[in-house]
Amino acid sequence: MRRWLNLFIWNMRFQARYGFYLLYAFLTIFYTVVLFALPITWRGKTAAMLIFSDPAAMGLFFMGAIVLLEKSQRVTAFFAITPLKAFEYVLSKVLSLNAIALVVAGVLAYVSGSRQVFLVLVGTFLSGAIFTLFGVLVATKITSLNQFILFTVPVEAAGFLPAILHLFGITPDYLKYYPANACMDLVSGRGVTFIGLLFTVALIIFLFYFACHEMLRMWQEQGGAKI
Repeated sequence: MRRWLNLFIWNMRFQARYGFYLLYAFLTIFYTVVLFALPITWRGKTAAMLIFSDPAAMGLFFMGAIVLLEKSQRVTAFFAITPLKAFEYVLSKVLSLNAIALVVAGVLAYVSGSRQVFLVLVGTFLSGAIFTLFGVLVATKITSLNQFILFTVPVEAAGFLPAILHLFGITPDYLKYYPANACMDLVSGRGVTFIGLLFTVALIIFLFYFACHEMLRMWQEQGGAKI
């Protein structure tokens, strides 16, 4: 537990050192100004789109940048010869990025006048976990930022487009069980069906297991056998 906590704190410091918090602070201020400038009736759905597409889904891009940077600095090769477990590494990444996203989501939900801040935070956490885990999977397979951007296009399309359409009631009713749409329901404060929540949690568990497996394999390829 102590080892994982130290890794979590190290991730927070790493993100602060490379300007992640500064960028989130700028985005929060900018989005707050945008929400205040909009009519009250528009703020709910606008805030949901902003929370889903930035504080939650930015984890996809940040995760790729972080892992690529660590690969270039040979940090991941060092992990291969330490007692650190792959699941500890992946979990610390997911939770540290989600911690920032939750703060931003809470601020935007409050500014938009949402009465379901708890649901917004749950939706932000679940969607953030999905996107950051996808970010881990993609980052373990590529060697450059250009490759990462290219490989994340299908993830963006599968995650963003259905959720935005669902927010405006354009998608069929059965797509409310789609994990991205279920997360959007929570982010917009509308609640979610049990089946939709079940599918979302199942997807996160699957992605987490797969991400840990691929991360361990990357460590072994870069730094030798895990001890």
